[in-house]
Amino acid sequence: MAEQGPMTEAMYYILLALLRPGHGYGMMQRIKEMSGGRLVMGPGTLYGVLSRMNQEGLIVFTGEEGRRKNYAITPAGQEALLAEYSRLKQMVADGSVLEVTG
Repeated sequence: MAEQGPMTEAMYYILLALLRPGHGYGMMQRIKEMSGGRLVMGPGTLYGVLSRMNQEGLIVFTGEEGRRKNYAITPAGQEALLAEYSRLKQMVADGSVLEVTG
């Protein structure tokens, strides 16, 4: 896997959703739920990102149940997700200068 830069929001939420392996429709539902309805991912975006992340070794195709294709996060994907989580936490911490204390 190449050195991972900052993730897109779609990549981050897909990897979060795949902490529990599953199929595309289930991922779309989990992403909507995890984001409090803020992020609604369509199938075009989802499957485009899944294809790219599969090529990068972040996820793996695990099989099909009927028409549903199942995916799981790889150890490299978990590592990338944790790195992105740490990066985001640091950004929030750095932004604390914006908080006004009364």
